[in-house]
Amino acid sequence: MKRLLFLTSLLFLFFVDAHSQIMTKQDSIKAVDDSIALLHKKIHDLAQLKHQLDGTSPVRRRGKVFADEKNDSVPAIREAARRVIGSLFGESRQLSNADSLLRAFDNQPSFGMYKDNYVITGTEAFSRTNRWNSDCKFQVSIRQRLTNSTLPFNTHIYLTYTQKAFWDIYRESFPFRDLNFNPTIGIGRPLIHNNRLLGTIGLEFEHESNGKDQDASRSWNKISANSLFVFRDRWVFQSKLWIPIVDGDSNPDITQYMGYGFAALTYSSLQRKYNISCVVTKRAGAFFDANVMLNFSVRMFSNEDIYLYVEYYDGYGESMLDYKEYRQRIRAGISIKTNMFSIF
Repeated sequence: MKRLLFLTSLLFLFFVDAHSQIMTKQDSIKAVDDSIALLHKKIHDLAQLKHQLDGTSPVRRRGKVFADEKNDSVPAIREAARRVIGSLFGESRQLSNADSLLRAFDNQPSFGMYKDNYVITGTEAFSRTNRWNSDCKFQVSIRQRLTNSTLPFNTHIYLTYTQKAFWDIYRESFPFRDLNFNPTIGIGRPLIHNNRLLGTIGLEFEHESNGKDQDASRSWNKISANSLFVFRDRWVFQSKLWIPIVDGDSNPDITQYMGYGFAALTYSSLQRKYNISCVVTKRAGAFFDANVMLNFSVRMFSNEDIYLYVEYYDGYGESMLDYKEYRQRIRAGISIKTNMFSIF
């Protein structure tokens, strides 16, 4: 009995000792794991601190945006701009190689047409025709490029001259009722995005007068800014705003009738077989007070820029001499257009 009690005591002590050693080992393993986790955290904190000190972390510190955040935002902005421009202007077969277009522009003759050149005749719309309200109108417009597009920002300097005549061919002796002269010097540049020509902008100084004297004299000057944009090869939008410098004593109120600027929209077929344009010049007064010109042209020969041309004018200021007279005149004739697009 004593031996059995002794052996039981020994076995109890043995199991107690073994259990104690196992618990000690488990505590040691847990302590090692905790140490390793703490070491990983310290390494991570040190890495974050290093990134912050190097200025490459996307984290803001004291309101400062670090370099990688800036570098990430720039491509996003460019991509958004590319998408907006692409959706507005669309793909272009004619204007997709801007570099070659600029070379072609520089290599073409420096002297040539500027605006459309035309000869048209007609009468007052919605009224009975007579020799006093019928006439012939023609325009001659030329330009001389003084420099190629080698100036800073691909700009070029040019001269233009446009002459518009109102000819009373249905009256005896065929008198010219009015001649309007419009010489201009300007500087222009193309607008290019991703090697695609979007359009042009320019700044000009213009003089316009009718060459008469005394009470029939009309004259003014303009500092004007113009723009032209081509959308999807078919739509062309033009605008011009000017600061008038009126020096004619007999036309101090000319801006009330001829305005401070215009906007024009043209639709053309892809091969420019036909063109439809609307030009709106805002006059002084109410919102809808404007001079409106509509024209339609159809190419006569496939290889020539000669068109059958119809024009309708509604408003004031068609001619400088009679700028205060309201007209609704429709005329038809022949027009010679430039290769690219019409300029108004």
